[in-house]
Amino acid sequence: MASSSCGNHTRYHGIRCRGGKWVSEIREPRKTRRIWLGTYPTPEMAASAYDVAALALKGGDAVLNFPSSIALYPVPASRSPEDIRSAAVAAAAAAAAVSAALQSNEEANNSLELKESPKKQEDDMKTMMNSTSLASSVGMYEEELFGMPNLLAEMAEGMLLSPPRPPDYPESGNSDGGESGLWSF
Repeated sequence: MASSSCGNHTRYHGIRCRGGKWVSEIREPRKTRRIWLGTYPTPEMAASAYDVAALALKGGDAVLNFPSSIALYPVPASRSPEDIRSAAVAAAAAAAAVSAALQSNEEANNSLELKESPKKQEDDMKTMMNSTSLASSVGMYEEELFGMPNLLAEMAEGMLLSPPRPPDYPESGNSDGGESGLWSF
């Protein structure tokens, strides 16, 4: 999701979009006051700030946006709004750094894939052509080509099995001692 797009952002707790930027705040437990956590360019940064504040105020019962990042979040020096706000800003900055690193890594991978893409496609096509020509020249079946040599035999064997009996099906035979099954005539 682009950071400049606004709208209902129900993906993260404790954030909202105001004027193209993402703001984060949290209400103090059992109080009507709110702690302003800051304005951020991306929703992920605002959500990280909220997570730090939620952990500081609510502890382990907090609903977090990124529960796997708990170990990376800074711990506020106290439960005062100023300390919580400064820890939230630090967490948002760390989230921005991680996001930037991931984005540059992704861009590098994409450029590498674009360079390798035509060669890879050519190699894949040669492999497929060699496999097809080998199959037609040697007389291999498609089953062997695709790694399923016993597919038809297994399907035929499955057709010979009797269907499972329902749980309420009587186990004993008829009164004359013979077995009365679904498949007996």
